[in-house]
Amino acid sequence: MAYLRGTFRHFPLLAPLSLLCIALTSCTVGPDFKRPDVPEHAGYSKEKLDTTASANIGAGGAAQRLMTGMDIPGQWWTLFRSPTLNTLVEEALRANPNVSAAQAALRQANELVYADQASLFPSVNANASKTREKVSGVSAGLPDSPILTVSSASLSVSYAPDVFGGTRRQIESTTAQAEYERFQLEATYLTLTANVVNTAISLASIRDQVASTEEIIRLQGGQLDVLQAQRRLGAIGDADVLTQQTALAQTRATLPPLQKQLAQTRNQLMAYLGRFPNQDRGEAFNLASLHLPQELPVSLPSAIVSQRPDVRSAQAQLHQASADIGVAVANQLPQFSITGSLGSTVAGGTKLFSSGSGVWSIAGAIAQPIFDAGALEHRKRAAVAAFDQSAALYRGTVIGAFQDVANALRALEADADALNQQVVAEQSAQASLDLVQAQYKLGAVAYINLLNAQQTYQDTVLARVKAQAARYSDTTALFQALGGGWWNRTDVDPATQGKPDRFGLPTWQEIMPPSNAARAEPLKQ
Repeated sequence: MAYLRGTFRHFPLLAPLSLLCIALTSCTVGPDFKRPDVPEHAGYSKEKLDTTASANIGAGGAAQRLMTGMDIPGQWWTLFRSPTLNTLVEEALRANPNVSAAQAALRQANELVYADQASLFPSVNANASKTREKVSGVSAGLPDSPILTVSSASLSVSYAPDVFGGTRRQIESTTAQAEYERFQLEATYLTLTANVVNTAISLASIRDQVASTEEIIRLQGGQLDVLQAQRRLGAIGDADVLTQQTALAQTRATLPPLQKQLAQTRNQLMAYLGRFPNQDRGEAFNLASLHLPQELPVSLPSAIVSQRPDVRSAQAQLHQASADIGVAVANQLPQFSITGSLGSTVAGGTKLFSSGSGVWSIAGAIAQPIFDAGALEHRKRAAVAAFDQSAALYRGTVIGAFQDVANALRALEADADALNQQVVAEQSAQASLDLVQAQYKLGAVAYINLLNAQQTYQDTVLARVKAQAARYSDTTALFQALGGGWWNRTDVDPATQGKPDRFGLPTWQEIMPPSNAARAEPLKQ
């Protein structure tokens, strides 16, 4: 091994070049990213919204107070105080395929970050070869054709100093992509939880509409019995009975579409839960089982950009586009590389690493693009254009976020007023129907008056149920528009983070899959 000590004396030749490269690596070309500021005048509404109206009804009738600056709980759906709903949301978060896909995408993005970080380190490769060759004795002027054996082994090192920061900008770009996937995961969670809650509200609304329709059918059926009895006594003709039969049949005809809608909504809920349609376990909802939150958080406008997953995803894309500009600029500048190798080469009959068999090489290279017909320049301009596009999309996403919050706040105010009026209308229609029924029995009004009163009452009941459900749905929309409180819970599976593994090698299972390993087992025996 004496020759090794001698060859290492040559490696200090790399020291000046290495120090120069280290000094230059403090330079990072391209723009440094800074998140755009939200305009100071940005807000949700010109008028201040404090408290919504209330309605004289149990389910969904309470007034709601809007609490500016109040934080959003991580499990915001628990504010509806439904244990069944809480269980379903937790099941969806565990079993929904979209969540698993988003977790896997984040894991992939993090692994790509570690892969790009490896570019900052030297790469070391070991090489070994043995060659046997029979050469022509005639061409060499020898009587025989000798067989030559050459053995060699070497260790090679290559390193590309990141002089202008192109590699660091690439890592920055990949890290921003991982950040994008991080908030795509949060968006998946937010969308899924909101969909589960809204589907439960829809089930409750449709179930109440079915119950109200069945009650109206019962009332109309009772009225038909009365009319048929009056006809048998000769008090009325067939026309009134036939008209009532028609009205009853029309009401009954509205029931199958509601039942179909109920079944399809349940199937949608099963999909959110990661179940098949036949795995329905009979979870039931009605509006009375859901509590309407009476205190609602309203985040400050300055906080919305950090809370909304879609805004954070757009910010990550903008960051990635900014880093890509630095990569494009660095590609136009000189590219440095250092390579070195140390090994041994011997002929047949001589041992490797014996005295005098050592070989080594050292090389430093600089490559500067001179003429590429403008390809690199146009790629840089394309990166700048991509940044401008991402900036515009980011601004649009921020505006859309403010719009969503403003729409939800207005909807809450309008829904409360609408439900209040629908309750009044239903109570008036009920009183009118009772009065007309009494008058009709006394013969004071025509049957058409009774029929109109029945239809009006039916319409007001169904409208009231829909107005109730709208308050629950728009409350969910507000939580969704404000970001859903993801910062108050942990959604990221720790396994998606991964960790740098600088000396990773394939496992035995990767080299020999189970099926192949099973076939190879007899060979090992």
